[in-house]
Amino acid sequence: MKRKKTGFTPLEMIISNRAGNEGSKRFLTGFTTVELLTVLAIISMLVGLLIPAVSMVKTIAREAKQSAQLTTMGMALEAFKNDYGDYPPSNFQIGGDYCGAQKLAEALCGLDLLGFHPKSDFNSDGYDNSGVFIYDQANLDERKGPYLELATAGVFKLRYLFPGGTPFLDGDRYVICDAFGVKSVPVGGKSFKAGTPILYYRANVSSKQMIYNPTGMNKFEDNIYNVQDNGNLVALGKVKDGSPHRLDINLNPGVFYSSDGGVIDPKVPAPAGMVGWPYRPDSYILISAGADGVYGTGDDITNF
Repeated sequence: MKRKKTGFTPLEMIISNRAGNEGSKRFLTGFTTVELLTVLAIISMLVGLLIPAVSMVKTIAREAKQSAQLTTMGMALEAFKNDYGDYPPSNFQIGGDYCGAQKLAEALCGLDLLGFHPKSDFNSDGYDNSGVFIYDQANLDERKGPYLELATAGVFKLRYLFPGGTPFLDGDRYVICDAFGVKSVPVGGKSFKAGTPILYYRANVSSKQMIYNPTGMNKFEDNIYNVQDNGNLVALGKVKDGSPHRLDINLNPGVFYSSDGGVIDPKVPAPAGMVGWPYRPDSYILISAGADGVYGTGDDITNF
């Protein structure tokens, strides 16, 4: 019986058969549309779970960085105290447009970031109380510091953070910002990530109270910490969008730090007539607004 001619050589027949078999196998073992959709759904769910986890890790890392920054600032403040006998003042000067956070920056970095002048009376214009301009760059050899490394300190002029204006505050004076870069600000033709200013309050060691009674004898200035020291800064709102802080005394006149008494040490019983005994009543407190950029909320980071 004659073999039917196929037009293929034996070798070509083998290759053709193998290709056909492999193609058949691929078809038989391939994914169906339903299976592909199921896999994609599972991947989407895993990505949805992963993104918040990554975000949480980033937040924890920034919080650790912020705690380290406050520790560094604490050491710088101790060095300042060793040189000058006390911590820098934090009182707001009416008419001087100068708040506690700005005085902190002057003490640790200098009014012009070239070091602190020992004759400073902490005036925003750089003059001492006798009318002498002391922050002349010709007297750099008289300066101390800077006590902080400027490359990592996060120091910005206030007007860069609030380009819409800084009423009752000198916008050309510096503040030290926290590690949570909530806003990109242009400085010298470049863009930098800036955080929220770190608030600084020096303790009034002659006082023993934390009560505010606007109709009685107890005033803000009579407390261990005076919330008005940074009141005008807090009133500017969030660096990112200007929305209000819980610590704004214009909105919460009886609140110092947070509605749950965040500045109060719960381990120490309050003396008679007091709402509580504060943390660090013999020195100072530092407050970072945390990742949300709002003072007085649960994610704030402090030095206590």
